[in-house]
Amino acid sequence: MIVLKSEREIEKMRKAGELLAACHKEIAKLIKPGVTTWEIDQFVDQFLEKNGATPEQKGYKGYEYATCASINDEVCHGFPRKEPLKDGDIVTVDMVVNLNGGLADSAWTYMVGEVSEETKKLVEVTKESLYKGIEAAKIGNRIGDIGHAIQSYVEAEGFSVVRDFIGHGIGASIHEKPDVPHYGLPGRGARIKEGMVFTIEPMVNVGEFRTKMDNNGWTARTIDGKYSAQFEHTIAITKDGAVILTNQGER
Repeated sequence: MIVLKSEREIEKMRKAGELLAACHKEIAKLIKPGVTTWEIDQFVDQFLEKNGATPEQKGYKGYEYATCASINDEVCHGFPRKEPLKDGDIVTVDMVVNLNGGLADSAWTYMVGEVSEETKKLVEVTKESLYKGIEAAKIGNRIGDIGHAIQSYVEAEGFSVVRDFIGHGIGASIHEKPDVPHYGLPGRGARIKEGMVFTIEPMVNVGEFRTKMDNNGWTARTIDGKYSAQFEHTIAITKDGAVILTNQGER
């Protein structure tokens, strides 16, 4: 069942989203060769605590960290670790913030030092595909219109869209209905209505869209070892259109 959110609930989630976006902007200042994702995770934990919030995914189904930190061919759910980032890497930092019971979820992919032109294009296309999806998130459209907009754009740019992991509703818990695939046919899926709150979070690969799981049971990576990027926002559907709750003026 899709739970529609009240204006009050959306406002609580917006405040969490603003804090999450502020945290990402601070992370951007830390990203450079030699920094570890372990250090970034510690920073996030401290930043949220200082601002009266908590990392909602910490403890979720036994997950131990404040962030997911996925490097290069890791598609999602990478564990923070003490291996230094190096020139040419990309790293996706994904987190869910709980501020006074309001939840928000957002992932950004960061480029480390000087990256290849292919990698730069991957990151740019992935970010733009997120906004293509958001543009399709209109009252009266269907969830499938979002995925179709993303897939059409990404594949025209020569990349592929991951199928194994999708966006989701969010509210009282991290994962709610509706499911939000980043691929598929227009005119399919649930009708988009005022009060829906969900994430759009395309994962885009240089090579094949297929993924494989690491032995830790969490981390997914590309089947062919090529790079993957991801951008994610939490959006609310209002009578005035889709509102990005995890945005702080970066676009």
